[in-house]
Amino acid sequence: MVVIGIDPHKSSHTAVAVDQAGRKLACKTVRSDNEGHLRLRAWAARFGTELIWAVEDGRGVAGRLVRALIGTGATVKWVPPKLMAACRASARTRGKSDPIDALAVARAALREPDLPTAHLDQQALDLRLLTDRRENLVNRRTASINQLRWHLHDLDLDQNHHDLTRPRALATLTNAVTALDPGVRRDLTLDLLAEITTLGEQITQLEHQLTERVQPLAPKLLSITGVGTITAAKIIGETAGITRFRSPAAYAMHTGTAPIPV
Repeated sequence: MVVIGIDPHKSSHTAVAVDQAGRKLACKTVRSDNEGHLRLRAWAARFGTELIWAVEDGRGVAGRLVRALIGTGATVKWVPPKLMAACRASARTRGKSDPIDALAVARAALREPDLPTAHLDQQALDLRLLTDRRENLVNRRTASINQLRWHLHDLDLDQNHHDLTRPRALATLTNAVTALDPGVRRDLTLDLLAEITTLGEQITQLEHQLTERVQPLAPKLLSITGVGTITAAKIIGETAGITRFRSPAAYAMHTGTAPIPV
């Protein structure tokens, strides 16, 4: 059996093949596009058919590669960065580079044979994309609201406007600001109010989409006190298939919620 460890990046992927004893056999760097994925699979074919692919868990840059590998029937393991860093620290090689990291990923997969296996789950991927997009919009709205509050304070309009995410409060403020004398601060405030209103509408639309997708998928999850649509969607999207975990304890280790002896 040969394990191929991959250190993924946005523009390139570096792979290192090791045998069962963890000895380095070969190294290959390819571009992170479809042609690069084909070259990587062709390179790995020289080591036979009993291959395990171990990929550092960076799904923003490795997702397309992992989906391509699974589509060909390959076995793919996600390796948490913490495990990779521990293996790199215990190695004889010094420093940090893509080949060193890929070697550490492969050796971490050898040391931890019970790592969860990646698999295709389009529903979980869709929820992850929607929740990530919503979080991005919420962060942008928060930044705009923080700027808006300073302008409102200077315009003496910051009284009794604690929640600036509600459409009614935004509409009331817009009318009040519009009635002020023309000026740069007034115009900037109106721009921010319009931006916050638009972001709020987009966030609401995403929440409706999440509700429609989550309710038929996880009714038991939603029945837990304190777990709403957004939380359930986040859990499903990050888990990407609960059946790939051998036990509740393994899932707790994956999510970082396992108790630590102290």
